[in-house]
Amino acid sequence: MFDLIIFLLCTFVFLIVVYPLYFVVIASVSDSTLVSTGKVTLFPRGFSTFGYEEIFKDNRIWVGYRNTVLYTLLGTFVNLLFTLPAAYVLSRPEFRARRFLMFAFVFTMFFSGGLIPTYLLMKDLHLTNNMWVFILPFSVNVYNLIITRTFFDSLPKELFEAASIDGCTHFRFFWKVALPLSKAVVSVIGLYYLVAHWNDFFTGLIYIRDNSLQPLQIVLRDILLSNQVFSQGAGAGGAAGGYAQKYADQIKYGVIIVSTLPILLVYPFMQKYFEKGVLIGSVKG
Repeated sequence: MFDLIIFLLCTFVFLIVVYPLYFVVIASVSDSTLVSTGKVTLFPRGFSTFGYEEIFKDNRIWVGYRNTVLYTLLGTFVNLLFTLPAAYVLSRPEFRARRFLMFAFVFTMFFSGGLIPTYLLMKDLHLTNNMWVFILPFSVNVYNLIITRTFFDSLPKELFEAASIDGCTHFRFFWKVALPLSKAVVSVIGLYYLVAHWNDFFTGLIYIRDNSLQPLQIVLRDILLSNQVFSQGAGAGGAAGGYAQKYADQIKYGVIIVSTLPILLVYPFMQKYFEKGVLIGSVKG
């Protein structure tokens, strides 16, 4: 009876979580009039792929995908390149400056310069209208740094003592011992960084004016806004307004699917590491 109750409860929670995503999928290929009147619940009605056709026939979508994939992969690599060594160094008790440096990192979580000073700094560094503005200024996330440092703190100190007896340096220990034991935390913070880069909307909006450098999120926003303007402008046109609104809603739901589907496809391959990583800091047996 207990197992049955747990199974039913978990199934109920699963349906609550998955149904909104499923609804967006069926709404993106359904008649928007039927969606807005609540007649689409479990299966698509008035099937049409017009929304996806309008999205993918815009050449900007492929430029945006290319840019976002580039920024995501290169940005995640740079993030891990800086975060992992910094976390390892800050976890070593023999490094005397670690408390001061950790305080300096944590201080930035509570106080920042604000948008205008940051923009002026990016401008002085010639990073505006530059692809590197997505990668270099935000190389280390302090929250991810703390998670990784906590994991390195949990590694048995006897490992380094045994390795140092054999002449192993910190560099070699980090590369040969610490990293192979850190697949879980690397996968977790890698996923955090990857999702952050993929969803990065604000950086492109503030610092990028060149359309050839815009990420996918900005391109999808422009497509969505242009269709909303079209639907509102045609709103006074009776049947034409209804037609425009119908397909504008389809494009809106299609944009949600196009922007989230790649991340949803990546997550299952990293789930086992993610589950291990969320246990960082818990009591070890």
